[in-house]
Amino acid sequence: MGFMNKEFFKSLRFRIGLAFFAIFIPLMVWMIYYSSYAGKVVRDQVAQSNKNLVTLYMGQIDRTLGEADEYLYNMVAEETDLIIIDQPDAYYSVRYQEARIRLFNNISTTINNSKTMDMFFVYSENNDDFLIGPNLALSFDERDQARILLTSMLKNNAQMEQECTLKWCVQQIDQEHYLSHVAKIGNVYVGAWVNVKRMMIPLNLIDLGETGISVLSTEHHEPMDHHEFIAQNGIDLTLEDEIYKLTGNNHTYLEVAERSKKGSFYLTVLIPENGIMEKLPIFQRVVLVVPLGFVIMLLLLLLFLRKLILRPIYKLLMAMRRFKEGKWDTRIVPYPSSGEFEVINAAFNDMVAQIEQLKIDVYEEQLSSQRAELKHLQLQINPHFYLNSLNIVYHLAQAQKYELIQEMSLSLVEYFRYMFRSNLTFVPLQDEIRHTCNYLNIQKMRFPKHLDYEVTLQDDLEEIQVPPLIVQTFVENTIKHAVTMDDSIHIHIVIDSESSAEGDLLKISIEDSGKGFPDDVLQRLQSDVDLMNDKGENVGIWNVKRRIALLYPNRAHVVFMNGPESGAKVEIQLPMEAMDNEKMTE
Repeated sequence: MGFMNKEFFKSLRFRIGLAFFAIFIPLMVWMIYYSSYAGKVVRDQVAQSNKNLVTLYMGQIDRTLGEADEYLYNMVAEETDLIIIDQPDAYYSVRYQEARIRLFNNISTTINNSKTMDMFFVYSENNDDFLIGPNLALSFDERDQARILLTSMLKNNAQMEQECTLKWCVQQIDQEHYLSHVAKIGNVYVGAWVNVKRMMIPLNLIDLGETGISVLSTEHHEPMDHHEFIAQNGIDLTLEDEIYKLTGNNHTYLEVAERSKKGSFYLTVLIPENGIMEKLPIFQRVVLVVPLGFVIMLLLLLLFLRKLILRPIYKLLMAMRRFKEGKWDTRIVPYPSSGEFEVINAAFNDMVAQIEQLKIDVYEEQLSSQRAELKHLQLQINPHFYLNSLNIVYHLAQAQKYELIQEMSLSLVEYFRYMFRSNLTFVPLQDEIRHTCNYLNIQKMRFPKHLDYEVTLQDDLEEIQVPPLIVQTFVENTIKHAVTMDDSIHIHIVIDSESSAEGDLLKISIEDSGKGFPDDVLQRLQSDVDLMNDKGENVGIWNVKRRIALLYPNRAHVVFMNGPESGAKVEIQLPMEAMDNEKMTE
């Protein structure tokens, strides 16, 4: 994976893309920043403009409420009839009724001249008398509900003084919200009452976009109208000291608010963000789609470069990699391309064909050389064992053991019969084991009571083809270096199969109960150092390793080790592959 990453970062495709990004990304970042900055400037200007507008309308509302306050305070200060209706138990007196009529005429005349107030009212707590001067647009139900609410509120002096005597307070009847303010003289209350919707009529004429709204909210930032709209869009009416803020789902609305100086409520304007962006100049709006256009342009350019340059280079690169992996039949299939790449592809195909033919010639020459070397190596074994066998016969003759000499002679006949056919490159495994057992029987005659052996062979492996004398060579080496007249030696040969990532393997294990390999010898064997010296010693081990290397290039292994307790151990691993007729008959 790391190699592939390095190859990708070094590729022409990556570097071309990197060059384009290095050029255009700073330009894109600048354009996006400029667009964002321009949007912020426009948003600030729109917010400031609407802030001024909200302040203007809130000032108009406050002036309207202030006019009502002035009327209420003048009545409290100048109207003597308020003192008359404040007298307890005077309701049925002529003087009280006359004062009551004059007050009713006063507030009725004033409310008819007012364009915003819904009604003025007077309430005598001592006589529980409630006078209403209603606006003609106010329905009877609305007047009755207002009378009930105000009567209940005015009887609760503590609530009255806390909420509505100092400033305009918000009252709610069902789903409707109202503003009310009360002035008090003695036990008489004079007040004004107005529906919030009436106060918002002028603001409905403002163009706030298709979905923009203006709304009054309480001091706790609860809307007095448009409840469903505000809830569906997730709008938060809380606004601290900042001039504006973006609110709603995905910040889709710009919020500007102004607090009333006359009451505990706010006037808030919500302007859709997309409506604000529509006021940007056309160039600034185009900037928003430039990155997308750049990406499309880059993709089209990369597709063009891919077809013209990158794809031909990639095909050439993949062909070279396959050729490097040893696939000599690799060719670049002709396809429409530029003239330069057609010449390169044709030259590459010709070069590969010539190299393939040259490789075949060199391979055949090396194969012939290997065959000659292999036969030479096999011939080295025959005189080596022959001299050892004569040495055994010599010692038996010295001991005058004629029966053993006869048995030895018969064993040698079988042994050399196998050796005479050992010029074959491969032999059946059962023949190699039979030959090895014959060799061990000969050695048991030399070392009676000091040598025994055991062979474990998996039945289905008997016909597997193996190089001749690979087992007998290591057994011979064990007898030469491990068997003495002091101790008995046991040799165990185990042959089985195992699976690996490279395929099925034939595993031959030769283990003895001797003292094992000396440390220096084992180190040299494990490091694959040639042990053969000028006297021809250790020629057997070198012979087997060399033959295996020639017959199974990089696919077979010989492992040397010492057992966990004692003794030397050699493991030979050969690939279990079917031999062709040429190998079987050489």
